Amino acid sequence: MMTGTGAVQSVDRAVQVLEILARDGGSSVGRVAAELGVHQSTASRLIAALEGRDLVERAGEGGPVRLGVGVLRLAAATHSRPDLTAVAGPVCDALAEQLGETVNLAVYRSGAAVNLHQAQGTRTVAMHNWVGDRTVLHATSSGKVLLAHLPLAESEALLAAPLERFTTRTVVDPVALREQLREAGTRGWAVAEEEFEEGLNAVAAAIRGPEGNVVAALSAAGPAYRLGSADLPQMAEQLVRAATDVSRALGHRPDLTG
Repeated sequence: MMTGTGAVQSVDRAVQVLEILARDGGSSVGRVAAELGVHQSTASRLIAALEGRDLVERAGEGGPVRLGVGVLRLAAATHSRPDLTAVAGPVCDALAEQLGETVNLAVYRSGAAVNLHQAQGTRTVAMHNWVGDRTVLHATSSGKVLLAHLPLAESEALLAAPLERFTTRTVVDPVALREQLREAGTRGWAVAEEEFEEGLNAVAAAIRGPEGNVVAALSAAGPAYRLGSADLPQMAEQLVRAATDVSRALGHRPDLTG
């Protein structure tokens, strides 16, 4: 009987097989085994299991292995629900034009905020493109929004780890951060004032999915001389309205989910 660790390792290897085939378009069992670092018989068993679910197929006896029709079935299932980037992207673009500042869409992934979409404001000059980048949670407005809505055990584990200081204004005291997160959870938005980069302020609002859980954060960032402390609450209101529109498009109904 396979242990829990063994089962997880087998699942991980099976996913790696699919990724290899997706990347290369097809491969031999031997090449898959070599890339996984396992015996050819192990790779053969993994491929056979995936073949049984139509996730891979072989081009004849001993021929190359490639992705099967089962992958198309799984991919089709993802189209039955709204795509976050497809829904939020146009909202980000319109908001960036309206505000004149850079607008980002970020989601939580394994202890970090990952940016999925960025729209440059009309007043933005050569700002770094954050799409695909992982950014810290405790020193960014999007990160604080996402951190504020994680399960308590997960957020506490993240706060218990050493928190990096990026500027003199980075909040690294867990007690102070918990208060900020409590406030962000209550009002639905959070700010970061020169905490990740000197001279850069940002504010972010929460985007909710159909069940009411926070699935992303919508943020706007700009130079502190233009987006000062007094300006952040007003910008937060605009972000909250935009985030509410995205949440509604994703299927969130406050009257039903609370």
